[in-house]
Amino acid sequence: MIKFGPSGNDVLFYTEGNKHTIEAPKWLHNFGLNAYEYSFGKGILLGDETAVKIGEEMKKYGIEISVHAPYFINFATPTEEMALKSYQYVLNSLAKLKLLGGKRLVVHPASCGKLTREEAVNLTKERLKVLANLIVEEGYSDYLICLETMGKTAQIGTYEEIIDFCTLSPNFIPTFDFGHINALTQGTLKTKEDYEKIIDLCLLKLGREKTNKIHIHFSKIQYGAKGEIKHLTLEDTEYGPEFEPLAEVLKQHNLSPVVICESKEVMAQDALKLKQIYESVK
Repeated sequence: MIKFGPSGNDVLFYTEGNKHTIEAPKWLHNFGLNAYEYSFGKGILLGDETAVKIGEEMKKYGIEISVHAPYFINFATPTEEMALKSYQYVLNSLAKLKLLGGKRLVVHPASCGKLTREEAVNLTKERLKVLANLIVEEGYSDYLICLETMGKTAQIGTYEEIIDFCTLSPNFIPTFDFGHINALTQGTLKTKEDYEKIIDLCLLKLGREKTNKIHIHFSKIQYGAKGEIKHLTLEDTEYGPEFEPLAEVLKQHNLSPVVICESKEVMAQDALKLKQIYESVK
């Protein structure tokens, strides 16, 4: 079953008098959504006790929770010391994810830095192999590491690279951030065929089982020559991408992803719009 929800709390959540994420599950359920992404992007600040309480509420209201790992992760770092920190960010995030009752951890893979793209991709692959082993050793073999497509030219994570990385472990699945893909490729996501190309490659390289449970981020994103600039809302008419053609592809292939909306400030309201678009597609 496909699920829809926001990344973080919508401005409407707060204007209606809510103050803490522990109130989000009931609010989301009443709003008509069934997924939520909690971000550790700027650091893992969530306490264990609070995580358990949030997780209990998520389970109570049937909300599937995912977590976004810290943005500091870089598996193409030239130093082993920094690589060790990246492994630990993932493991620490998984520990919190377990308390929250979720199974999906979204991870930004790497940045090029001073390496060539080929060097950075190869180093990332070697580090991801190490990560795959660590996940099993630390008891997280039933958790999904959702490697994310990136939106800037200096970052590692084209959809082809991400699909390739996901062949390295049964625990790795793609996070297709279609706003990022559109920004990186200067607005190429326009038609059903444009989305079909990505899903078809995923099916070819990763198979039906993994493709069925892909993680999706969706928002419209302003971009420039170097890719992503900032997140927008679905009201934007200049940058795209549009969700309708993707909804057609998801329905055509009968896929069951988690779709997380990252629209600026109105992520839940736009997530509901995405759900309604999906339901309207025949």
